[in-house]
Amino acid sequence: MLTTLAVLQALTIVIGVYAMTTDFSLGALTRQSPPTKPTEGPPSAPVVTSGPVLAQLSVKPGDGPLPTKGTLTRQLTDALGDKALGDRVGAVVLDAVTGERIFASNADTPIVPASTTKIVTCAAALASLGPDTRFSTRVVQGASPGTVVLVGGGDPLLAGPSAKPVYPKQASLATLAARTAATLKAQNIRKITLSYDSSLFAGSPIAPGWKPNYVPDGEAAPVYALAMDEGRQNPRNRQPRVSNPPQYTAAAFASLLAKQGITVARSVRPGKAPAGAPELGRVDSAPLYSLVEHTLTHSDNDMAEALARHVAIKEGKEGSVEAGTKAVIAVLQRLGVAQGVSLSDGSGLSTLNRISPSVLATVIAMSGSANQPNLHAIASGMPIAGFSGTLGNGRRFTSRDSRGQVGLVRAKTGTLNNVNTLAGMATTKDGRLVTFAFMADRVPVTAEPVLDRLAAIVARS
Repeated sequence: MLTTLAVLQALTIVIGVYAMTTDFSLGALTRQSPPTKPTEGPPSAPVVTSGPVLAQLSVKPGDGPLPTKGTLTRQLTDALGDKALGDRVGAVVLDAVTGERIFASNADTPIVPASTTKIVTCAAALASLGPDTRFSTRVVQGASPGTVVLVGGGDPLLAGPSAKPVYPKQASLATLAARTAATLKAQNIRKITLSYDSSLFAGSPIAPGWKPNYVPDGEAAPVYALAMDEGRQNPRNRQPRVSNPPQYTAAAFASLLAKQGITVARSVRPGKAPAGAPELGRVDSAPLYSLVEHTLTHSDNDMAEALARHVAIKEGKEGSVEAGTKAVIAVLQRLGVAQGVSLSDGSGLSTLNRISPSVLATVIAMSGSANQPNLHAIASGMPIAGFSGTLGNGRRFTSRDSRGQVGLVRAKTGTLNNVNTLAGMATTKDGRLVTFAFMADRVPVTAEPVLDRLAAIVARS
């Protein structure tokens, strides 16, 4: 017999699928009437399935009326006066159908976004690469007989030998070893020298504005194109992270080959895959749309950083953090939502990032539009209040003034020291889809309960 939680989780999956294929209305699917009250993580460009999306939002039949502006303004203004937010706060609520501002306060002020940065990084990745793109980890023949090169394809979710199955289904290093061994045996090769090529990504593996404790504390691993289990020594634990993910991954691959009957020379070193070298084996990541959903739901810093670098490569630049942030902004400019955006990384760990509430809310509105099909994974990847991801941790939407909207808000969280942000979407009581962004970067302690209250006000407006 299914538990209540299991039923709700199953309903959440159905909602995500249904909403992306019909008129996007969260309230129509989840709202009860009346409502019951019950830290944040190959050396060629990937194949692109489609180009950037530049369509405008369109009116859909069945949209309810806009919420009463006067009432919403009064309630939000009162909540924004909470001292827990500090003295620099930006807020906006948009009609997702028309883009009209229903409420705005410092809406165009660039503010430290923390992990809501992932919204624009993922939007740029979907628009530039296309939602069906996959990242390949390959093994190719080396320059001389008996040499083999493991080539990183920028997939940090590549599963090592100790990883447990998760969603989305990960490419497996063990599968790659089995396929490679089968090819080598077919060629009557049972002894090799192994090297590894992580040159798809370039530059520093650490972004400007990252604090020294981020890697030791497990917030992220150093960013390389070859890594398994996101650089974790134990895939089930956030920390410790390994200092050299490519070498660590190559050593694990050598052990897996040995189990397949291939003898590997003791010395495993960095190398370069010869251009056009014959492929001995490969594994592909999950499609980009599911990687984006994972990134947003779980606030995955490692995946977000990889996505920014992939955008740079697709846009004709090197796969570095600096090129990645410039490429993300360039794609946002094509989408018409880059005003005031300044980025130093793709994940939001950097304290140097700046994004306005208006940009975040506009990107989210685009993701729910039928005219922006490439961006739908932004909407479906948002955590659901009280149920999933960073909004399902038992700490969010639990107070008296927000718990009544559990399940009715989808939003991305952002948390750094003195920074709290929340950007997402909700359907009003009359069935109008709206998007919002609330941002504060001079928070005395924590403002998460206030942000939940603000989102709840929007949802019940």
